[in-house]
Amino acid sequence: MLKETVKVHNPAGLHLRPAGILCKEAIKFKSRISFQKGDSTANAKSVLSVLGACVKCGDEILLICDGPDEKIAMEKLSALIDHGLEA
Repeated sequence: MLKETVKVHNPAGLHLRPAGILCKEAIKFKSRISFQKGDSTANAKSVLSVLGACVKCGDEILLICDGPDEKIAMEKLSALIDHGLEA
């Protein structure tokens, strides 16, 4: 299991479009991928779960990848978030 704190730079936070981009990328991996913001945990493979976390620009989230491809998943997803979730 890998964990990394990343800061959300997208001006809209994790609203519909960036949440969709995050989920589309997360679904490509076999690993279980989630993130924590405060006391809540969201499934990064579910748009509704990501939207429900109410992540805003500037928020820090703890990205968690657990599974056979966790290392590459962490690298790809943390880079995607760092670059503002641009399509």
